[in-house]
Amino acid sequence: MLDLLKDLWGLMRERKKFWLAPIIVVMLLLGALIVLAQGSVVAPFIYTLF
Repeated sequence: MLDLLKDLWGLMRERKKFWLAPIIVVMLLLGALIVLAQGSVVAPFIYTLF
């Protein structure tokens, strides 16, 4: 996983595609939110956000 992040950062730095960083961060946060909410009590409240 760490190698993937290093490669991704190298790609963004080399090709000057820093605008991808916020998109990747938001996608990771939404993915983590979905994974954490699957079996929790907070799930109904999270689903109302979307």
